[in-house]
Amino acid sequence: MSQNTPDKDDQSSTNKKAISLPISRVRLIMKSSPDVSCINQDALFLTTKATELFVQHLAVASFNNGPGKETNSLCYTDLANAAEETETFHFLTDILPKKIFARDYLQSLEQMQENDNDDDPDF
Repeated sequence: MSQNTPDKDDQSSTNKKAISLPISRVRLIMKSSPDVSCINQDALFLTTKATELFVQHLAVASFNNGPGKETNSLCYTDLANAAEETETFHFLTDILPKKIFARDYLQSLEQMQENDNDDDPDF
């Protein structure tokens, strides 16, 4: 082995420093899938790093598109707006729905029921 080649332990400690998310949590989430039987360490590292970069991208896009620039803050509403308004994040609309008041939700349910009753000729 040459002097310039770092050994495996040095590489793994460098990789752990390169990510902020806890690898053990990502491993636990990956193992919760019934399709996953064994997880390669490289795949685990890459999945963790990709997740970290995605979350960073979502946060930056939400911050830049929301009112957070003026207040220098990021809140749930900014994330929900980004999920709804940006096609890249549209798949997150079920996970990050816009907040609505309970009374507004109940009114929309009543309207949907009224529409269903109007469409059904048996009533």
